Amino acid sequence: MITADSTTRLTLANLRVIVTHWPDLHHALASTGTATWPPAGRMNDYLASIDRRTDEDIEAALWQAYALRALERSPDQIGETRAPIRLHILDTMTAVETELVECADDIAARIQRLPMSHAQPRRTWPADPKAYRRARADHARRNALADADAADPRRWRHVGTRTAQHAAAWLLARVEGMPGPFERLTDEQLLRIATVAGRAARRVETALDMADHKAALAHPCPDCSGELVIEAGGGARPLVWCGRCGRTWYEPEPAAA
Repeated sequence: MITADSTTRLTLANLRVIVTHWPDLHHALASTGTATWPPAGRMNDYLASIDRRTDEDIEAALWQAYALRALERSPDQIGETRAPIRLHILDTMTAVETELVECADDIAARIQRLPMSHAQPRRTWPADPKAYRRARADHARRNALADADAADPRRWRHVGTRTAQHAAAWLLARVEGMPGPFERLTDEQLLRIATVAGRAARRVETALDMADHKAALAHPCPDCSGELVIEAGGGARPLVWCGRCGRTWYEPEPAAA
């Protein structure tokens, strides 16, 4: 029987798949090889290269991919040409990002509290100097609180950063019940997120050739007792991650002879 707890755990795991492996899709997008993810060789070097990327690097790579795809489909191109990017990766990223951002927009519209209002302008102020200073301080404090509430980084915004990775992380925090200017998710809203996250995670796993290389471990996470999942593929060292707290481990590389 599927319970609410099991649905929540599965949803969290699926959202973490997207957050964790979205950079891998960017890496695979421009790759023309046929090797599966993760690439064989030193995983530490691979992960370090991912960590060194900036948001500008990733955004530039994605825009370049769109431009290359438009060129590849252009009627001006004569004869058969090799696709400059892996189109199925781009299709996956486009579909996943569209659905996750749309889901975050919808959930935010329903659970995100409106920012505090600013203090109303006063037509008169107390004549007593002490009362005047207190009134001015209260007025300024209210406006400062309103500004801070509106700028709260936990809020989902309809402008600015609207990537699949950001949307998945925001939805992950809502499913976890993290504090912020939000109401609690209803069962219907949790089911909507679960459906979107499950579909998105399967697309990511399929695009990265991960779907057949995952298994749950009997041993629980030493930090939070959550379920541990092992992933492997492409000749790389296995990766183990916790579906509850998100901690990851990598199999140590063999010592040099």
